[in-house]
Parts: sequence; structure tokens; C-alpha cells
Amino acid sequence: MTYFDFTSFEMSFHHYIKYILGEKIEDASKLDLLNAVSHSVGKYLMDINFETHERYKQNDAKRLYYLSMEFLIGRLLSNNLLNLGIYNPCARFLKKLGYDLEELVDEERDPALGNGGLGRLAACFLDSMASLDMPGFGYGINYDYGLFKQIIVNGYQKEKPDYWPNRSSPWLIRRSGAHYLIPVYGKMEDSQDLKGEYNPTWVDWKLFLGRPHDIMISGYGGRTVNRLRLFSAWASEDFDMQIFNDGDYIKAVERKIRSETVTKILYPSDSKDTGKELRLVQEYFLVACSMRDIIRIYQKHHTGFERFHEHVAIQLNDTHPSLTVAELMRVLVDENSLEWDKAWDITVKTLGYTNHTLLPEALETWPVSIVQKVVPRHMQIIYEINQRFVDSAKERFGDNSGPMIARMSIIQEGEPKLVRMANLAIIGSHSVNGVARIHSDLVKTKLVPEFFSMYPEKFNNKTNGVTPRRWLVACNPGLAALICEAIGIRWIADLDRIWELEAFQDDPGFLDRFMQIKQDNKQKLAAFIKEKGNEIVDPTSIFDIHAKRIHEYKRQLLNILNIIHLYLSATEDGADIGHPRTFIFAGKAAPGYHIAKLIIKLIHAVAKVVNKDPKVNQVLKIIFLPDYRVSLAEKIIPAADVSEQISTAGMEASGTGNMKFAMNGALTVGTMDGANIEIFEQVGKENIYIFGLTVDEVEQIRPNYHPKEYLEADARLKRVMYAIRTDRFSMENPGLFRPIYNLLMVQGDYYLNFADFASYVKAQEAIGKDFKQGHQWATKALMNTARTGMFSSDRTIKAYADEIWHIKSQIDEKDRC
Repeated sequence: MTYFDFTSFEMSFHHYIKYILGEKIEDASKLDLLNAVSHSVGKYLMDINFETHERYKQNDAKRLYYLSMEFLIGRLLSNNLLNLGIYNPCARFLKKLGYDLEELVDEERDPALGNGGLGRLAACFLDSMASLDMPGFGYGINYDYGLFKQIIVNGYQKEKPDYWPNRSSPWLIRRSGAHYLIPVYGKMEDSQDLKGEYNPTWVDWKLFLGRPHDIMISGYGGRTVNRLRLFSAWASEDFDMQIFNDGDYIKAVERKIRSETVTKILYPSDSKDTGKELRLVQEYFLVACSMRDIIRIYQKHHTGFERFHEHVAIQLNDTHPSLTVAELMRVLVDENSLEWDKAWDITVKTLGYTNHTLLPEALETWPVSIVQKVVPRHMQIIYEINQRFVDSAKERFGDNSGPMIARMSIIQEGEPKLVRMANLAIIGSHSVNGVARIHSDLVKTKLVPEFFSMYPEKFNNKTNGVTPRRWLVACNPGLAALICEAIGIRWIADLDRIWELEAFQDDPGFLDRFMQIKQDNKQKLAAFIKEKGNEIVDPTSIFDIHAKRIHEYKRQLLNILNIIHLYLSATEDGADIGHPRTFIFAGKAAPGYHIAKLIIKLIHAVAKVVNKDPKVNQVLKIIFLPDYRVSLAEKIIPAADVSEQISTAGMEASGTGNMKFAMNGALTVGTMDGANIEIFEQVGKENIYIFGLTVDEVEQIRPNYHPKEYLEADARLKRVMYAIRTDRFSMENPGLFRPIYNLLMVQGDYYLNFADFASYVKAQEAIGKDFKQGHQWATKALMNTARTGMFSSDRTIKAYADEIWHIKSQIDEKDRC
């Protein structure tokens, strides 16, 4: 760990309270104290960042730039204190003043910079790159508002603005001396250069101003501090003074307001053309600002672009930054006069693309008309890239390959004509990776098999991982302390070492302590549930947790069908449902996703009935925790006994929640989908509950799948669906859940809930029985924690660094230990 100057820290803290806030220490609020501590830690981070920057400069290190629309970084104070090794000294300092560090940590707002797994993965990767002392940097957008703040009103999801105080955050450093002018709109005019050659000119554009802000990213051990750079959009001029002087202030600032809308909110609605246009402008703004910054940094120490790819690697996190392909080509060809073929070679060698979806309809496309309107020069470049690609594909596959090449073309013909962003990213990158082994295989064989046949060398797998610093050490300090006591501390930086815990699987004393920590975490979550939802839950019950985005393929619906089955079995049959259960849901539905929002309402409607029924409410409870976010996940995950990972096989790319839950000793109930397969292989079949159809079986069954056949064959399922159809959970609003009934019974049950129902019920019955076997369950839970070494994002980043980016740690291994 880096030396911590406690005296300097204390002086900085008091200086902030007295001279920045103008307060006496006894008058300072918790928020004031939080900002004072954060400010003091920030100075410490900045010193290490200067050292880090100088190290990279002296080594002329190749740098990785990670472009992502989301960075779900979570609260920063506790994470930075832990990574710098100063959590305990800081806690002691505050305790001496009469304050509790944990209470101050709870005052911090989650930065509204992401939505779900995509953003959280990006945040884990930044942590790992810094912890591995690698020159890796994030590029994103400095949103004023996140996706939305979810509140529940009468069981319905309502969306509120998710504002975070980014302008006043102690972690956000405004780089006032740097800004980038970003052209958008306008048109192309044909012209000639001095040599008489064709030289298209982009004219009549409007300018946005991109202003950078940095968040320091600390690595574990305090040796390296990298940065996440976020851009805010501003008008290139504050407003037209002539209009203002004429008395029309609203008109004068209208352009300024419109410009700054670009970075106002994460994922503006694209249900209308204006929303689509704004979202595309947002994506281009990220790409253009990032490329200007990357090239500025490169040109500080290098001349010419022939070796650009030897010093710069850029990773595209999903398709949102795919315009990087066209933008880098524009910069090389238009601004630096490189020949097309040379520029293309550099572009492809620089870029890598990570795919995150197996749903063809989720692959991003944009109407050509909107791309042409927003970035006319880029549309020209995309057409040129596509024509050259099509020509090479015809040469490779022959003149009779028309339908195949049409599927591979960047331009999708039809009305409207579309730009396929995934195709652009695949063609313009030297590496295309999936995020779990089965996902990567399906990308090659099902999603884009034509591209795999043309570029087999591009495709590879990089199974996701999560940082153990946040997702075990920080969020589950009791368990982390027990592990450190048992096997030392080196596992925090090298999670493979956690397997040493297997030596304690037959130690009753250790297992008791392991499960007592779990019980303590469950009691904390139970207290939180009572405080926030006024619902009392039994902390000795099985905490069965389904926490993820609400979507049909993630099958919260299958979960609630089983809960209804349990309820009816207990109330109508007098059946023993096994050990008492508390089913906990958390997750947001997209604002325009009607069925997903209706599933949330169904969960609440069933909960209202079950939780008030004295026949079962001592053995069965249903809880929905609203506004799922990083800080809430940090409370939920350590308390889980069972982790629900029940997506339809072949639908989930990877998942990272499954890894976090297993790392904290929860047993997975799941399908053979995404990273569940690799968890199954690591923890062993006796320590996981696998059910349902496999990917191959899903493909075999789907063409002739008739959900009514499963209904007629299973009296339990028939009774559950009858209860929904007859409004048992919606007496006050008959027909409310008819769309869900029709989805399953009339519209074909696309996600195969009925097909997997019996197998899922059987797995849940096994969980209810096994949990009663105390030490046997404890051993299963311990084996999950002990065998999650491969799910560290450190391992993932090492694979990216070695096989795609070709970057290295900038500190010798002996100095890192």
C-alpha cells in the first residue's frame, strides 16, 4: 500500500470544512462531512495519478481506451478508501470526532452514469485495469440524469428523474482548460483538392462544445490511479447577444438549451424520430469527443499515424460507439491525408468490439436518413467502407452469394433503409468477442455466422468477471475478514487463491462462522426492508433473490408462476412448502415496455394477497425493492441464500449478477445459459440447481412448441393459470392481467415458461429440502465462494490485455506483491 500521510489528510479535512464550506465542525451536516472526507481522499488520489501518468510517459506505454455509453461506478468513497488501504485509519479519525464512517458512506448518491450490466461491467473493468497497473482509461458521457428513478405506486412502476449532483460532486474534476468543437448536421459539397482530386467538404454544420470531466479510478494497493473521462455538451456560444439585447431571452438561450440536451439524460426515448436523432447525436458526441482526446494525447509524444495502433487500443463496449470506425477513418483520411487503404489498416488494428446480445432485434440500427442528417460525412464513409467490403465478400464467396452478403452488408435495404451498427463494428475491428463461452459460440454459429466464415480469426471469447474489491471486500466486510483470517489477504488481488477456502469445508466451526455472517447480512437486509417498505420478513427464512432488469427473457414471470404454485399448494392442499421462503425481487422495466411493467404489477398483486394471508405469511413472503442500483445491490447480494438466474437458455449473453451472488455464498438456481454454464463447471453440480431446457433443446422444441400441451399435462400449472385468468390477484380490476395470460396461452409463450415450469418447480422443491440440512447447505455455500476465482474481472482484463489490446502492467510483478 502507498504510504498514508494522516496529518495531511486531517489538515485537508478541516481546511475544507472551515474555508470551503465556511462551517464549524460541530455545525457540519453529514453531507458536509462526506464531501470533506471525499475532498481529502481526492487530493491523495490526484497525487498518485500524477505519479501514474509520469510512469506511463516514461515507459511510452501503449494505452487502452474503453468507450461505453454507461459506467455504473456506484458510490466512490468506500471503494477508494478500500483500494488505497486507508479505510480503517479514516474510520478511526472520524470516530475520534464522533462520527461513523458507514453513516457518511450512506449519504453518497450513486452517480447516474449507467443502467445495468453493461455499465457495471465497464466499471469493474476500470477497477481491474488500475489494480493491475495497466494504462486503461474509460470514456463516457457526463449525464445530468440517469435512466430514471423507479418508484412504486399501488404496485405500478413510475419513473422519476434520476438526478445526481454531478456539477458539485467532489469526485468530478472539470478540466476547464480543454474542450472540443464537435460538428453535427450540415451537408456535403463536392470539391477538389490542390491536386485536382475529389475532396468532399462538410459545410453548414452546427457546433457542440465537448467539455471533459474526470473521475479518478483507484487501483487496489494504491500504486495506480487512472481516470474515467466524461464529456458534457455545451453550446459553442452561450447565446446570441443580439437576440438577447432585442429582448427575446427565451429565443436567445434556446440554442444553448438544445445543445446541452445532448448529455442531459441517459438513453433518451427513441420511440419517435426526434428521440432517435437525439440518441444518435449523443452516441456521435461520445465518439467524436473521445477520438479528439485520444489523438491529442497520442500527438503529445508521437508524430505521424503509421504506428498509431502500436500505441493506442480502443475497445467498443457494445454497438453504441460503433461510429468510431467512421470517425477514425475521417480523422485519418480527411484531416491527416492518409491513403484510404493505410487508414483502414490502422483503424482495424486499433479497434476491438464486444458484443453483448444474442437477440437480433436488439442489434442497433439507425435509419440512413437520420445518419445522413446528423453526420453526413460519416454516412459517405460508411457507404465507402460497405462497398469495399461487399466487393471483397463477393471475391471471397462468389457471385452467387448475394443473400449471404445482403445479411452481412452494413446497409440493410428496405423501407426505411438502415445502417447496421454491429456489422460496422465487426467489419471495422480486428477483434470481436462475446462475454461467456456459450455466448461467443452462439455469436459465431447463430448470430453472425457469415462474418465468422469470413473472419474466423477475429472472433474470440472473454468471459465476464466482477471486481472482488467492491463485490466482496467492500460490500461484505464480515465475510472478507473471515477469509483473510483463514487464508491471508493476497486473494483480494489474486482471486484464484480463494480456492484455499476448500480446506475448511469439513470444519464445523468455520462453517458456523461462515453462516453466521450470512445471517448477520440477512438481518441487516430485513431491517432495511422494514425501514423502506414497512414489511417484516423472517431473516431465518430462505432469501431467494431475483435482482436484474425486468424483461421477458429474464423470466421474472416464471418465478412468480412458481410462487403462485407454492401459495396455492399451501392454502388449498395444505402442503408443506419446505423451509420458509422470502422471495425478493428488484429491477427496472424500460418505460415503454408494457408487459415488463405489468409483470412488476403482478408481482405486487401476488405479494399483496400472499403477505396478508395468515395461512401462509409466516412461511412465504414476497418483497419488491424499488430503484435497483449499485448501492442497493451491495445490500442485497451478501444476504442472498439463493440467486435466481433463470433466463431462457440461449438468451442471456453472460450475466455478472450470477457471479456476484455466487462469490458471496449464494447458491444459483438457473438454466444452462450465459455464464451459468461456467459457474456450474467451477462450483460443481452438487453446489448449484440447474433446471430447464438447454440451448439445443430450445432450438429443437421452438418450431413445434404448443404451450397448451404443457398446461394440460400439468395440473399445477393449470391451476396457476386459472388463478390468473379468474382475477384471483386482481379482484378490484378484472382483466388486468389478461395480457400476461394471453402472452403465455395465446401468443405462444416465446420464452418457454411453460416448458421449463415443471423442472423449475422441482429445483425449488430441492432447495426447500436442502436448506434444512444446515451444515450440508453451508458447505454448498462455501464451495460457491471458494470456487469463483475465475470470475474476477482481473482475469478477464488480463485476457483482453494479452490477446486483444497488447498492453502491459507498468509495475514489475515483484513490486505489486
